[in-house]
Amino acid sequence: MQEQWVIGIHAVRELLQQGSEVKRLCVQADRKDSRIGELLTLAEIAGVPVERIPRREIDRLGDGRHQGVAARVTFSRSTLQEQDLRALLEKLDRDPLLLVLDEVTDPHNLGACLRCADAAGANAVIVPKDRSAPLNMTVRKVASGAAETVPLVAVTNLSRTLQELKDRGIWLCGTAGEASKSLYEQDLTGPLALVMGSEGKGLRRLTQETCDFLVAIPMAGAVSSLNVSVAAGVCLFEAVRQRTV
Repeated sequence: MQEQWVIGIHAVRELLQQGSEVKRLCVQADRKDSRIGELLTLAEIAGVPVERIPRREIDRLGDGRHQGVAARVTFSRSTLQEQDLRALLEKLDRDPLLLVLDEVTDPHNLGACLRCADAAGANAVIVPKDRSAPLNMTVRKVASGAAETVPLVAVTNLSRTLQELKDRGIWLCGTAGEASKSLYEQDLTGPLALVMGSEGKGLRRLTQETCDFLVAIPMAGAVSSLNVSVAAGVCLFEAVRQRTV
């Protein structure tokens, strides 16, 4: 069990609607608009105690980007481990769709990737244990509830985990700007793990070599690459599209 503060109206609303273990809701004393009113109603329905406190006190909890709202939440789990991933894959009754993030250290990007994974129906997000953003307040805020619905698996050795996925018959599709094949030319049906690189360096060499194939997202404008969370969304939903046609 782990207790954390979660900030932001949307993130807190999702937690209250999901029935998460919200222990306390703190609301900025001078905020009385309709969005706050909705949170207060949800808190009342859930039996969550509410405190009206000055903004400066919430600032200390949520570094000023809290929108006047902070919730103290007990999470039954944080990140999962390798054995949890194996158990999850064993229970699936359909081809897995996984998102692998190689050294994504920006918590905003990790949160946005979790949100994309939730929207696309991905079964899990996999990250290296030592070279990834931790599942903290910022990640949960940006994920807007997806951190509680999508399993985040932190593995000790990413290359070894990728090889285990291959041994299970899961294809590894890496993304690289220099790849000769377009994302839209690649078959993304069947058991699949989409492997995305870090914000600046992209996929590490060993990770890239472990992938079964590499694809590039066609870029028609002046910029040469996309933010990793945007790229993850593009790739995940292309896989979803192919699986539903």
